[in-house]
Amino acid sequence: MHHIPLTRIQKLICKRMLESKRTKPCFYLESRADVTELMAMRPKLRKASGVRITTNAFYIHALALAAREYPLTLGRFEGNSITISERINVGFAVNAPQGLIVPVVKDAGEKALPEIAREEKLLTDRARDNQLTLEEIEGETIALSNLGAYGTDSFIGIVPPPTSTIIAVGNVIHTVVPWDGEMTERKIVSLSLAADRRVVNEIYAAQFLRFIKEKLQNPQQLT
Repeated sequence: MHHIPLTRIQKLICKRMLESKRTKPCFYLESRADVTELMAMRPKLRKASGVRITTNAFYIHALALAAREYPLTLGRFEGNSITISERINVGFAVNAPQGLIVPVVKDAGEKALPEIAREEKLLTDRARDNQLTLEEIEGETIALSNLGAYGTDSFIGIVPPPTSTIIAVGNVIHTVVPWDGEMTERKIVSLSLAADRRVVNEIYAAQFLRFIKEKLQNPQQLT
């Protein structure tokens, strides 16, 4: 039998995720977005802005705009009240050598897509080089997890302890669907939402998820 000792960060993640599963009564919703236009737009945006804009940057931006429209998703249950954060700080998971790290794009609702893209790349690179500061991993008010790069079609995330909402994004899948009266290949992505029912109800969450879907399907609204 081989035992693998946990690192300090792994112990912390285990403790926080167990706390979340034990204390937060979550429910789950899933939708699928057509991101054909979004994927086609990326090279043009890179040429125009001089910034490599990943799909993750689009997801962070759409999530931040949705949170601004539906602020309860930034709430946290505390005793007999819900505290809603005034800041939209999007934590996004990064696979780093020292384990899963969640850097935070601060005030994402006030930033344009190219700015978010630059910050996302900087934070991702710093996470993989084990150079993140405490400030860069603190303050998360809403979460994003994207496993599309690893070939996962869809999954459900665990709501991190500081938040009440997480969006989990799967792989962009090429799918043949009816389109303008004929069968056409489109690019479809799964969006799964997990939310703390004490803070967000199902109708509110469905509207929030639909807002994200509509923004991703109309990416000109994100530029």
